[in-house]
Amino acid sequence: MSADTPRFVHRYLASVLAQASHRISAEFHVEVRKAGLTVTEWRVLASLIGGEGETVGVLAQLAVTKQPTLSKVLPGLEAQGYIRLKTARSDRRQTVVSITPKGERLIGGLCDEAMAHQRRVLAALDADHADRLVEMLRAIIAQAGAPAGADGPQP
Repeated sequence: MSADTPRFVHRYLASVLAQASHRISAEFHVEVRKAGLTVTEWRVLASLIGGEGETVGVLAQLAVTKQPTLSKVLPGLEAQGYIRLKTARSDRRQTVVSITPKGERLIGGLCDEAMAHQRRVLAALDADHADRLVEMLRAIIAQAGAPAGADGPQP
């Protein structure tokens, strides 16, 4: 391979996405910790805002957190009054998690900061390309679906 040819890790989509996610997230997670939240708590609350509630399994996927880890974090968030846990009507074995007004107040400003951070990260692209990048990534996520038998993100 010549020096002009990018290395495998620079051409492989999963690697490039992981590197980009790690760098972008690390910058913003400084703000999350300043707000007194763990990264997992931030991901949970940010995944719930704007929705009407999610089952623990769906929330694990949205929050990019393994379900056992999520199950340890939820009681603390509930005790602080940031979320509400209730049994699903359709399947009593499932728990539905929803954000409370207190949780929305806590996380609302951070969501605004996250979007401002995103705008700074994408500033090198014109607005159309930035919007298309996000939409293309959402399409990849939708097309790929959840890994078979997954209870959260896979390594």
